[in-house]
Amino acid sequence: MSRSGSLAAPGEARTVLAIKPFRRLWISLSLSSLGDWLSLLALMSLAAILTQDSGGLVQYFAVSGVVVLKLLPSLLLGPIAGAVADRVDRRLTMVVGDVLRGLLYVSIPIVGRLDWLLIANFLAECIAMFWAPAKDATVPNLVPKKKLEQANQLGLLTAYGSAPVAAGLFALLAALSSVLGGLFPSMRVPEADLALYINGVTFLVAAVVVWGLPIPDQPRERISRPSMPRAIWEGWRFAGTTPLVRGLLLGMLGAFAAGGAVIGVARLFVETLGAGNAGFGVLFGAVFSGMAIGVFAGPRILRDFNRRRLFGLGIGLAGAALLFVGLIPNMVLAAVLTTVMGVGAGIAWVIGLTALGREVEDDVRGRTFAFLHASARLVLMGSVAVAPVLAGLIGSYRLRVGDLTYDFSGSAGVLLIAALLAVLVAFVSYRQMNDEHEVSLFAELMASIRGVPLARTTEVEKPGGTFIVLEGGEGAGKSTQVRQLAIWLREEGFDVVTTREPGATKVGMRLRALLLDKENTGMSPRTEALLYAADRAEHVNAVIRPALERGAIVISDRYVDSTLAYQGAGRALAESDIAGINSWATNELVPDLTVLLDLPADQGLARHGRPADRLESEPAEFHARVRQSFRDLADRDPNRYLVLDAQESQEEVTRAIQRRIRPILPDPVPGDAEEITGMLPVIKE
Repeated sequence: MSRSGSLAAPGEARTVLAIKPFRRLWISLSLSSLGDWLSLLALMSLAAILTQDSGGLVQYFAVSGVVVLKLLPSLLLGPIAGAVADRVDRRLTMVVGDVLRGLLYVSIPIVGRLDWLLIANFLAECIAMFWAPAKDATVPNLVPKKKLEQANQLGLLTAYGSAPVAAGLFALLAALSSVLGGLFPSMRVPEADLALYINGVTFLVAAVVVWGLPIPDQPRERISRPSMPRAIWEGWRFAGTTPLVRGLLLGMLGAFAAGGAVIGVARLFVETLGAGNAGFGVLFGAVFSGMAIGVFAGPRILRDFNRRRLFGLGIGLAGAALLFVGLIPNMVLAAVLTTVMGVGAGIAWVIGLTALGREVEDDVRGRTFAFLHASARLVLMGSVAVAPVLAGLIGSYRLRVGDLTYDFSGSAGVLLIAALLAVLVAFVSYRQMNDEHEVSLFAELMASIRGVPLARTTEVEKPGGTFIVLEGGEGAGKSTQVRQLAIWLREEGFDVVTTREPGATKVGMRLRALLLDKENTGMSPRTEALLYAADRAEHVNAVIRPALERGAIVISDRYVDSTLAYQGAGRALAESDIAGINSWATNELVPDLTVLLDLPADQGLARHGRPADRLESEPAEFHARVRQSFRDLADRDPNRYLVLDAQESQEEVTRAIQRRIRPILPDPVPGDAEEITGMLPVIKE
């Protein structure tokens, strides 16, 4: 990703906000986002207060119900809302939506009943589902196309960044409400909660701002917003393309699940600490403030630390901090440790987004990010909803050891479960993404913190390059894919060497003439195998190993596996003998990846037409044995092999190879993880 499209530089945001109509829309978005976060805090808190005399389990279910009803409209109304945004006046949709939401939130403390709280919450979220696509469809009409990406990123950053602001405002209003309750006894009841009144005002002000926007009657282009289930289903098919991508997605979603558990039980947890609404606002704000610190500061402080290792380490840090929050019932310590948890989650999130941007191909990147954002929202809100119920099922206990007592609450139990989940996810993600390193994790971490060069502990250094081989039968398209792969990697800035067997050296060219000459029909299979090994020995010594040692990417059309297939299965020689000879000839050099282009023998021969050399002239049974041998080799070593159907189009095969190769390419330059700071998930849009 280029820096030109990000908001890493403050000037980028100022440039977009210099456009007056967009600046007014951004103000409206900021107020609406602030109101959304404030409503989540206020409704969870009010639900807990209204059910505090109804028993623990009822209270947990009430808090959970608030979050479930916030999530439900996203699952039900996505397609309908998108269609309405394209057919109804957008200014009217946004203004009416903000006014109705403001009135609904103001009515909740006035009515003062749990049933109306849940109903009004659900109705407000249904209205939000129509407001969001209208807002998204309006942005392209207010900014030039070249600045659209910056405008969208600023919108996402604002929606995310308003969470800690809402938390701080909620804590302040909760404290102010207590003071007013002392001065005016009539305002001592929870129905007088100032947060919901202020929340209603933010939506009404946002409606006034939007009313004056110069929004065209007809959109420039149709905006399509798939439903959340559709976005998840489409993205899932493309998300887990490699172990690296699977590890990234697992880690990022696991971190959001743990964070959602904290938000879900935070109101009930602070109640056991005697902190009330103010404490709830502090913990809520600590989570998102910590994430902001992790996003902006983490990759800069550990600039030279391996990004794949840092990803797992960030999630592990979040889990460890959360573990102590659940074990130690202290409000001040909980606020500090929750911030630390947010820092770890923020580090993992920004590194994950950056890595996904590099590892996922352009043609599936949009669907993968749509899957990630939809899944992150679903996991986050789902975790927030389930956590209170789980806390109620666990219950509260008092443990005694001599004169000491320890009060263990269900909410603390959920925090411990979330912490263990985060640690487990960190371990799995680390194992999936971690490369083989010569230096231990602790040594690299200490060197990065101290800012000193990393000390290498091993005496034998492997070649620094990457060795990729394409294998397959006749007519499978190996040469074409070698050429396409080389072009792509060179455009990415890599030093690439393409080669082939036999005949890549002066000696090899003479051996190739002997091996493929149709006049040499009486050649012994053993002689043939030895000549291929001789060609390969010269090839490795003169071409492959020197290129790898200087750090190049070597792409070879055929290697050892071709001899195992053609001379082993095809000529019925002992595979172990051929493997031993070639291991000695290559000095045990094994490819980092072998791509097998699998194609039925008859189709491959038909592609070639008239046989051009001695091997192509062999009967169909010979080539069928060769094909089966390649497939058997791939089955034995699936981690090294990528098997592709060569009957697919050339473009599809090329994209599949690129997706598989990305994880084994050299790491990007450390310190670039902060490029993606605006691509952050939001509960509300």
